[in-house]
Amino acid sequence: MDMLGFLEEVQALARTGLNYTTNPFERERCERLLALAARYYGQALDVPPAEVRGRLVGELGTITPKVGAHAAVFDATGRLLVVQRADDRRWCLPCGWVEPNESPEEAAVRETLEETGLSVRVRMLTGVFTRRAHAGYGPHSAIAIGYLCDQIGGSVQRSHEVLDVQFHCIEDVADWHEKHQEYAHAAAAVHEGRLQAALDMRRKEA
Repeated sequence: MDMLGFLEEVQALARTGLNYTTNPFERERCERLLALAARYYGQALDVPPAEVRGRLVGELGTITPKVGAHAAVFDATGRLLVVQRADDRRWCLPCGWVEPNESPEEAAVRETLEETGLSVRVRMLTGVFTRRAHAGYGPHSAIAIGYLCDQIGGSVQRSHEVLDVQFHCIEDVADWHEKHQEYAHAAAAVHEGRLQAALDMRRKEA
């Protein structure tokens, strides 16, 4: 198991236990688990263990994965809207974390507008994906929810978060961010299925 994946489980168990248990012996064990997680997070991420512990205990309760949303927008030729991220210079679908009191659909629409300048409307779900804590992805597990979206307005205007905004054939993108190649292929399958269903419907009506 990747070390960050292991630490994710340990700290989640410790934080959940500290929130619920009233047994002093259980609390002691949970505190010890949290201290161990903070120590090895600190080594893995080059952050002082005391700072790590402070961040972890800032929110006690049942620890669940983070939730993100992404939008798949295709043009008339079947190319997919992708952005080149400023942080790692890799390509991904417009995406971001779901904010408090915001639905995943709203997050996908908001992030697309913020990152690309394009207004979109959610058409349908393309998939729900699990991203486990991993050294290549980050210290926390996450759920990514994807939507097929239609462009309804706007013009390309990249934000400070991205270096470039382009419509590309999926096969032409060589350097994908994290699991976004998987998200792109899932979205393409839904998009192609929708086009085929529309074609079949027109044939029946003809």
